[in-house]
Amino acid sequence: MLTPVVLAAALMNAAMVAASAVSAILIADDLGPALAGLPNTAGVLGTAAGAVLIGRWTSRINRAQALRLGYGVGVTGGAVTVIAAVGAPVALLFLGMFLLGAGNAASLLSRYAAADLVPAARRSRAMSTVVWASTLGAAGGPFLLAPSQSAASGLGLPAIAGPFLLALAAVFAALVASTYIRRTKPTDAPQVRAATSGRPVLLAAGVMIVGQLVMVSVMTAVPVHTHMHHDGLGVLGAMLSVHTLGMFALSPLTGWWIDRSGPRVVMLAGLVGLLAAAVLVTRTGLVFTPSLFLLGYAWNLCYLGGSAQLGSAALESRVESSIWTVSALATATSPWLFTLGGFPVLAAVSLTLAVPVLVLVLRQRERMVTLADTE
Repeated sequence: MLTPVVLAAALMNAAMVAASAVSAILIADDLGPALAGLPNTAGVLGTAAGAVLIGRWTSRINRAQALRLGYGVGVTGGAVTVIAAVGAPVALLFLGMFLLGAGNAASLLSRYAAADLVPAARRSRAMSTVVWASTLGAAGGPFLLAPSQSAASGLGLPAIAGPFLLALAAVFAALVASTYIRRTKPTDAPQVRAATSGRPVLLAAGVMIVGQLVMVSVMTAVPVHTHMHHDGLGVLGAMLSVHTLGMFALSPLTGWWIDRSGPRVVMLAGLVGLLAAAVLVTRTGLVFTPSLFLLGYAWNLCYLGGSAQLGSAALESRVESSIWTVSALATATSPWLFTLGGFPVLAAVSLTLAVPVLVLVLRQRERMVTLADTE
């Protein structure tokens, strides 16, 4: 029952990883290294815009069809990136990445489709399964980059077009898989809106946004940190892999924990984990890489714990859009903050963001209501 949702999410994640990895190289070669981050910024902004559109489509039609439309826009984006890679004006790459971002939004919001397909008591575990599937795409996509370049060369195309062809194939496969997602019941019923509105939902959204801000701010600075310490790409790759495992690998455990103890406990644990990771990351040496794992899992707790509190397509899409909008902000400002004072400055900013939200969640006496309580 969950297989089409999980498969589509994993394929879309692989497509985004493949396109993101080489888009920076293509722009660096054509327009200069200073502009190499712009395609990924376009992808982030496309994800934010796509989340809003998919939310509107979900309210007007149904979730399954809205996800298909999102993946369909992603297919268009994948095709545009291929055109840009084979010789068309490179500016098309920005449009292609923006449209791919809409497909990425469908992948991210598909966790709620999984939640609608299972009994209420297993809702969080279903969402966590979709998030866990991102591990497969993130881990498997990079291994196909080199073979895709060889395949493109064999077809008489520029080698750089190979990863974009891979992205196009993956997002098209995600679209095909999404056609098998069952139509689910509407999530904007009045009783659901009443049960998942008010201060608890605002706090849940705040926890998700703060978790994203802290995680992106720190991780954007990690490559700069390794470069300044003359560490090779192998060291950086190991650090990023450990962090990615923290973000996704333990998602099933998080889902079980939410279903057992409720989202409030899990969000509190996530916020405490963010604070601990922000402090530990200021120390170089043996604790640095484990702190990146802790940062990833703290984000996971905040992200899934907050997701379990949301109960309407409009809320889900607005929060997802906000998360990716702040990601663009964090990506842009993190290197600047890092140059001012390294990880201690980033840690101070993280503490400033996370501590007030932690206090508010601790003081929240109302029971965090989930959809399970409405059925």
